[in-house]
Amino acid sequence: MRAAVVTAAEFEVAELPTPRPGAGQLLIDVSRCGICGSDLHARTHADELSDLAVATGYEHFMRSDQSVVLGHEFSGTIVDYGPDCRRRWRTGTPVVALPIVRHGEQPHLVGLSTAAPGGYAEQVVVQESMTMPVPNGLSAEHAALTEPMAVAWHAVRRGRVGKGQTAFVIGCGPIGLAVISMLKAAGVRTVVASDFSPRRRELATACGADVVVDPAAESPWTAAPRKGRINGVTDILALGFDAMDRLRRVPNLPWWYVFRLAHTLNKGPSGPVIFECVGVPGIIDQILAAAPPLSRVVVVGVCMETDRFHPAMAINKEIELRFVLGYDPGEFRDTLHMLADGKVDPGPLITGTVGLDGVADAFTALGNPERHAKILIDPRASGAALI
Repeated sequence: MRAAVVTAAEFEVAELPTPRPGAGQLLIDVSRCGICGSDLHARTHADELSDLAVATGYEHFMRSDQSVVLGHEFSGTIVDYGPDCRRRWRTGTPVVALPIVRHGEQPHLVGLSTAAPGGYAEQVVVQESMTMPVPNGLSAEHAALTEPMAVAWHAVRRGRVGKGQTAFVIGCGPIGLAVISMLKAAGVRTVVASDFSPRRRELATACGADVVVDPAAESPWTAAPRKGRINGVTDILALGFDAMDRLRRVPNLPWWYVFRLAHTLNKGPSGPVIFECVGVPGIIDQILAAAPPLSRVVVVGVCMETDRFHPAMAINKEIELRFVLGYDPGEFRDTLHMLADGKVDPGPLITGTVGLDGVADAFTALGNPERHAKILIDPRASGAALI
């Protein structure tokens, strides 16, 4: 098969042996494969990522001197099964799969390990138990975005955003756009998006953001609706006085039980939920300094450098800070069906398609936020042109 192989940050298209599925695995023909931001990082910072993976307990992440087939956002059709499979679906069935396989007891990340070549190829091996048929005639292009949209869905779920809360999305690259789409799918009524790039702001609007701002000209925090908002610590103190004044008017009321019940039901005053989707040093500190009290900050952007922030600022505002990664199989399945049922339209994210011969140029093009968000690879397209 043909595949785009990266070695020491350089791509070449090579003829590789046809992959052979092992026990519990199947082989699929790749229909489309997305280029992920983590692929861009892995190409040039593989050793740093590998060191980080080892520190967190995963020892099989690619190294820069290894030859690797990237690609973990893919859709395809079933070609063949390995041994010990249940053969749940017929050959030719369109499928997607979580990008993880197991050799013996060892898990390997598809497209990020030499032991699990990815979807920048005509064929890829996946785990049968992690494979799901594509429902409702969902296109191969949109099905390939199940993986990145599942990352966003996991972030939204971890953010626990109420429909009446304001959600801020700081950074409108591919993951920020996916988060916007998933917030609107979850029924969040007010989504404020912020990005310096005019093109990305345009895409944020297409993905459903209610308010879109250029932070060079306007603060996202003042652009949001102000009704009922907690703007400072004095607002929280005022709420305490108001609550106690009302409760004390009720004779013989054990008012402290009201506070206990509010804590149990998590119904106390709260700020907005903020999704950090930039991933560069200094952003978290900027958000902590500017965000309203009682905010929840969900860090989705992957910062690969050492960062600094002021804990005392977050403490005084009682800001909750959460970091998220990936998704679980249930979230992956639910995302697939949200796409297939038309609850989420990933179309605005797709800004180009390229064949295997054009992968290197696609990586270069993705460095310009005014041109592209998500580029898909069609392994059987001829030529290197980006369309």
